Amino acid sequence: MGVYAVAICLFFSLSVVLCLRIANLSSDIEKDTILLSVCHPGNQPNPRTLRSDQLTVLINGYSESRIPLLQSIAASYSASPVVSSVLVLWGNPSTSPLTLSQLAYNLSVSSWGNAAISLVPQPSSSLNTRFLPRSSIGTRAVLVCDDDVEVDLKTVEFAFRMWKGNPDRLIGIFVRSHDIDMTRKEWIYTVHPNKYSIVLTKFMMMKREYLFKYSCGGGSPMHEMRKMVDEMRNCEDILMNFVVAEETNTGPLMVGAERARDWGDPRNEDSDGDGLRLVRDVGLSSRKAEHRKRRGKCITEFHRVFGRMPLRYSYGKLVSSVGEQGLCKKGSNLVLCDH
Repeated sequence: MGVYAVAICLFFSLSVVLCLRIANLSSDIEKDTILLSVCHPGNQPNPRTLRSDQLTVLINGYSESRIPLLQSIAASYSASPVVSSVLVLWGNPSTSPLTLSQLAYNLSVSSWGNAAISLVPQPSSSLNTRFLPRSSIGTRAVLVCDDDVEVDLKTVEFAFRMWKGNPDRLIGIFVRSHDIDMTRKEWIYTVHPNKYSIVLTKFMMMKREYLFKYSCGGGSPMHEMRKMVDEMRNCEDILMNFVVAEETNTGPLMVGAERARDWGDPRNEDSDGDGLRLVRDVGLSSRKAEHRKRRGKCITEFHRVFGRMPLRYSYGKLVSSVGEQGLCKKGSNLVLCDH
């Protein structure tokens, strides 16, 4: 009994390990095949044909509990005259075909403007796929954003104007910083009140070429760092900031937003019932302490592979106008005095 039980258990364990290794190998082969396809020069559009008067919006989607919010955000972006198209990159391979079919239909008929909304199911949950240089992106500028952040269209259009004046920089609304912990001699991920070096993918505007550099360039070092992103299931935004800073030797630019509603921020209070909690708690940053620690580790590892620290600090933010910042009481509300 004992010998046979051990033999069976050993066979079962080896089978599971073998199956997992085969699955991982199959996944890696699939990823490499996709990269070979999208990175092939013949599959890239002629730069001369890319539109410069509009941008493409890439919204990352994963959680089915966020689908109603995702549809609303996609529809809002489609209403902007500066948006050429909206691509919803669905990164949850376990979502049923029926749900995907319904979502694709709902998105296709929900456009509020001339920009078409398309669902693009991803072959894996890898966060790297949000930066693939897809042939369907026909604009020089792309806006990468999340499915839980609503940004008013005036801010989108202002950010696009600022990007056109600074096409080599990353433009964003949500920013963070890198810093050094001198006692532990390691990099940390943090927030500074007066400077920043990282733009988050909650709202990240960039030129299309950076998608190619992230996904297709950099040789074995970039391959290693993209693999880290997959292992950590985090930090693709930090890596993109590394890529751009390495290219430009400058920091990103922050723009002021008139209204940016972050439904996924862990500081949201659940005053609206379970709906808000479901949207908020599925986010990576809902585990705040662990989230910051892991992202600090990413910065340390990316620095090790790069061989130097390319991130650069920027200061201040770009605003659409210089207006009165004081608050006045009008009716029963406190509002900006010049409103």
